[in-house]
Amino acid sequence: MSAADQATIDPTSTPLSTKNKVLTTGALLAQNFAPVNAVCAHLNAFHVYSSDPHRCVEANHYCSHISEDVRQCLIYDTPQPNARLIGVEYMISPKLYATLDASERKRWHSHVFEVKSGMLIMPGPAGVPNAGWEVAETKEMEEVIGLYGKTYHFWQVDRGDKLPLGEPELMGSFTSEEQMPKGLLKERDERYGISSEQKKEKRGYIEEPEVQSDADQMWKK
Repeated sequence: MSAADQATIDPTSTPLSTKNKVLTTGALLAQNFAPVNAVCAHLNAFHVYSSDPHRCVEANHYCSHISEDVRQCLIYDTPQPNARLIGVEYMISPKLYATLDASERKRWHSHVFEVKSGMLIMPGPAGVPNAGWEVAETKEMEEVIGLYGKTYHFWQVDRGDKLPLGEPELMGSFTSEEQMPKGLLKERDERYGISSEQKKEKRGYIEEPEVQSDADQMWKK
């Protein structure tokens, strides 16, 4: 079990009772979970605290499309069944970003570096050859690279919080290699059996869109 998986398990918590397990199973069989069932992509990357760029946390995004211009993602600390919901991210097209006022645009971040560096990945399902899956992943990156994201985290698991405490934290993304802690991707890459460097090479053909100057404000303070 990886460090990320272990971080999800709180030894002080009371295990789920048999009663609640039965109720959960019944709900799965009887209820409609249409909004959750609309999730169509699992993306993995790292989010940075706008209030403290020295802090970052791994983020597993489970995203659905509201329209061609809007996506919404639930952010979990791990991809495990007992993962903690730590935040949300909204992604919008450049067309919608251009409609925002100046103060609002400062809350949004770009995805260009995440895509081009190989940091942003779409973990493949078990049993699917990596080479084949990367074709689908790279096509997804062609779409994500131009989107702007607005992210808030409610649960600061990186500092060991057992519950979501305090005010929500506005999060951003890395925009250059110099901003990243040394070796940040190594453990993640090994866990997923992938190479960010290889992904970087394969995404070399993806055209870099112009990033609006008022995005990624956490790096311009």
